[in-house]
Amino acid sequence: MSTITTVALAGATGNLGPAILDQILNAGFKVTVLTRTGTNHSFPSSVHVAHVDYDSLDSLTDALQGHDAVVSTLASVAIAVQLRLVQAAAKAQVKRFIPSEFGSNTLNEKAAALPVFADKVKVQAALAKEASSAGLTYTLICNGPFLDWGIMVGFIMNLKDKSIDLFDGGERYFSATTLATIGKAVAGVLHHPEETANRAVYIRDTDTTLKKLSALGKKATADKPGEWKENVVSIEDLYQQGWAELKKPQPDPNGFIFNFLKTSIWGYGYGNHFEQTDNALLGIKEMSDAELEDLVNGLAK
Repeated sequence: MSTITTVALAGATGNLGPAILDQILNAGFKVTVLTRTGTNHSFPSSVHVAHVDYDSLDSLTDALQGHDAVVSTLASVAIAVQLRLVQAAAKAQVKRFIPSEFGSNTLNEKAAALPVFADKVKVQAALAKEASSAGLTYTLICNGPFLDWGIMVGFIMNLKDKSIDLFDGGERYFSATTLATIGKAVAGVLHHPEETANRAVYIRDTDTTLKKLSALGKKATADKPGEWKENVVSIEDLYQQGWAELKKPQPDPNGFIFNFLKTSIWGYGYGNHFEQTDNALLGIKEMSDAELEDLVNGLAK
């Protein structure tokens, strides 16, 4: 496969998009940001901005002409848009598509069966179909939960309230990655198109446990008022509560989405403790214990 130089990024705002944009710019790629017509976002002067109608296949195809790769960080709930973007990439003869995975190991059978990942599985199927019949190739990036963001917003642990949920006791190892490292992985994939074609790559900053993070969080917040609290939560209970909410006539997404996400990360057999990674290929160095502690200390300030 020839070298990738031009990249279209769909979803350059939000939680992950800016980190990916920074890293692919730093890696020397020429970047076009796709943004919905009528929106007004500020990007670095080196970025080309293409206003598109995400509901129009023609609009997307026109915008992707001349690009070697597409990276999507669009919300996974926008399934119709994701599938249309795949179609447009194939029509525009794009070489590589990196979809909006960036999370749990959806190649794991148990994880893939969780309803929260149904749309991601559909996108994977669409990419596999295009790869078998056209010139489009793809790479899925599995990175576990966002380590820094997950702590910052209280998803992994809550430093503000000095609390953490220990799922099934918190002793189970899981892989996690910071936003910046995910951005580096995207750049690494684009620099290694042959080695990463039509497969998933696995990356991590660290393998850790909630108990270990709890100890770091307790130490980092020791000078703040209140006691550190550990709440033991059953993954099976969380899983069943998610299904109970989903089966209601009008389910509340907040009542099941996070239940299934947490199940995929901290449940047994869902593949979120990566046995092997592509860190070496993609130029990613794992965190030391001291660096992980520094990260938690910095987020506690």
